Amino acid sequence: MSDQWKAPRSEDESAPIGDEKSWRLLEKTLLASVQEQRRARRWGIFFKLLTFIYLFGAIFLFSPLLDMEKATTGSDSGYTAVIDVRGVIADKEAASADNIVGSLRNAFEDAKVKGVILRINSPGGSPVQSGYVFDEIRRLRGEHPDIKVYAVIADLGASGAYYIASAADQIYADKSSLVGSIGVTAAGYGFVGTMEKLGVERRAYTSGEHKAFLDPFQPQRADETEFWKGVLATTHRQFIDSVKAGRGDRLKDKEHPELFSGLIWSGEQALQLGLVDALGSSSMVARDVIGAKEMVDFTVKESPLDRFSKKFGASVADRIALWMGFQGPSLR
Repeated sequence: MSDQWKAPRSEDESAPIGDEKSWRLLEKTLLASVQEQRRARRWGIFFKLLTFIYLFGAIFLFSPLLDMEKATTGSDSGYTAVIDVRGVIADKEAASADNIVGSLRNAFEDAKVKGVILRINSPGGSPVQSGYVFDEIRRLRGEHPDIKVYAVIADLGASGAYYIASAADQIYADKSSLVGSIGVTAAGYGFVGTMEKLGVERRAYTSGEHKAFLDPFQPQRADETEFWKGVLATTHRQFIDSVKAGRGDRLKDKEHPELFSGLIWSGEQALQLGLVDALGSSSMVARDVIGAKEMVDFTVKESPLDRFSKKFGASVADRIALWMGFQGPSLR
């Protein structure tokens, strides 16, 4: 028979094999294109981020230099240098001795500076840092007798801040400023009773009988307490001697021995006690006393990067010391 039955072919069987290979090739090509675009996009994001970090870092690093350039472009006829003593006086803080002394030296080396104002708003701080600044002011005054230094107290000029102010030629304050607090403090906590209640045993291994005398987890001994009070008394005496050297006969300490008791007074009271010379503001001193009303800021500015690093890491040791219950001698 010539007519023989044949089974019909399915769609898959009828489709050419080449078409399937073409679709697979097209699919691979599209996937490769998408992956390439993703890689390019990732690299684009990376380079944009790198550019942003570079520009941001450049601003961080060079902004203090820009501030210094602006600070030293004053009038040709001369100007008053202003240096801020703001906040706690301590190492690695804005009001550290390094920053203040650096600002002072820059001001005294500028031929256009007619006078220097220390613009003070501080509760005090480290006796060491305050002493460094006090000594440097006295030294610079001796080298440059034609440039006067004026301390102007805003809201607060206490303890270590007053230590610094007393090195100036004259001290000014507002009638409501808080001035004084000539004393020394060292504070901490004791956790002996707490440890006993919690059933925790303290184990400390030291060489030297008094090596751990400031340990907040051990009971205080009377002899060690007296020793520590002696250290504070010595620091207090050094503070008093410096203030007397700076203020001289202007202090009314003979009539008012409480001047060195750690008390604090208003600016109006401080004037009567000889702690300040007159009442006035920074602008008044620049205009009426120095005679150069234009004020140029010579304060050393920390870069944002420095402030960022300190905020997140530089103060860890201080926080640990505070948590452990010990704070060294402080003029505040």
